[in-house]
Amino acid sequence: MFNRILASCTVADLERAEEWYTRVFDCEPDARPMAGLLEWHLGSDFGVQVWCDPDRAGHSSLVLGETDLDTAAARLSAAGIDHGGPEPGGGARILQLTDPDGNTVVLFGA
Repeated sequence: MFNRILASCTVADLERAEEWYTRVFDCEPDARPMAGLLEWHLGSDFGVQVWCDPDRAGHSSLVLGETDLDTAAARLSAAGIDHGGPEPGGGARILQLTDPDGNTVVLFGA
């Protein structure tokens, strides 16, 4: 039985990605399990891995639930993360982000 998920995103420049994802998640990585890999543990059973793989960089997407999309949008704007603001999408509201490599990060909420 599966009991944990770590969503993965590939990037070309790990240092640049660490800076960007640290601003998005509002915290430093929780783990560096091996060279070229960063992990943010966003809950007890889920998290995000950012993996340096230049050949595959920019082709990932992450979809993350957010409890307060408006507050998240304001915090991200203050942190210098560009976005178009919350918008309708898929029966909920979404906030679309693009990391420096072109990966898509979508936050969704009520």
